[in-house]
Amino acid sequence: MNKMKSLLGPMRVPFLILPPACVAVGAGTAFWQTHEISWIQILIILIGGLASHISANAFNEYFDFKSGLDAKTQRTPFSGGSGTLQAHPEMNKSTLYLAIITFVITAVVGFYFIWLRGFLLLPLGTIGLILLVTYTIWWAYNPILCLIAPGLGFGILMVMGTHFCLTGSYTWTSFVASLAPTFLVSDLLLLNQFPDVDADKSIGRKHFPITMGRQASAVLYGVFLLLAYVSVVIGVFFVLLPRYSLLALLTVIPAWKAYRGAYQNAENIPSLIPSMGLNVVINLTTPILLAVGLFIG
Repeated sequence: MNKMKSLLGPMRVPFLILPPACVAVGAGTAFWQTHEISWIQILIILIGGLASHISANAFNEYFDFKSGLDAKTQRTPFSGGSGTLQAHPEMNKSTLYLAIITFVITAVVGFYFIWLRGFLLLPLGTIGLILLVTYTIWWAYNPILCLIAPGLGFGILMVMGTHFCLTGSYTWTSFVASLAPTFLVSDLLLLNQFPDVDADKSIGRKHFPITMGRQASAVLYGVFLLLAYVSVVIGVFFVLLPRYSLLALLTVIPAWKAYRGAYQNAENIPSLIPSMGLNVVINLTTPILLAVGLFIG
């Protein structure tokens, strides 16, 4: 029981709200375009989405422990890992097993929907599975890949994958709807990298807060926030999204506050933490509001 409780750390349970929010967007596009939905299939998709997130978190915890990174990281409530393996190094194999088991669960869910809907899901699923294992050991060492990988996983892959699993097709609606979580989740990881600059640099990682500095990265953070909202407006303008999708714009003011805080406190990590917390709220609330708009139609 104690070991199971300790594994909640590498799972990063408080952050597991993100997959349901992104799956909800894909379910919303499917409902808006087909006017019918299978709640059982949504439940299966949710299991796969949660398993994929747990797998990515556990692989990240394991690889960062093995590299010694987490021992050097300035931990905050939103970055730097859970600290579980630093406190309990004997849990490193259990964490790896957790990552592998949830990886397999993700793959099984994917193969089920390939059997149900067809092999057009395979390319999306393959990219997703590769991303789960390789993000920490490959993508994180290239600034551009490190920036796009989180948004790719939770945005385009999860939203469009959910839509395909429910309908058997890809649509421009599902693509446009996926852009908001794509930009937002990439922004989530971008801002969370600010406290980790020195530690990440010490093991050779290269992300934008390292390569172009925190201040310039704060501007990039603002640009991605803007693109998230612009994508919704463009989708509604071209009738690829219903007008109620504009509910997602209700988080614009918190987003502006988060950007302003990030820009003003880019070099002051303790003062940056409120913006990091607000960033998490924006990442969860905006996709949910977008999904609500899609279900209202």
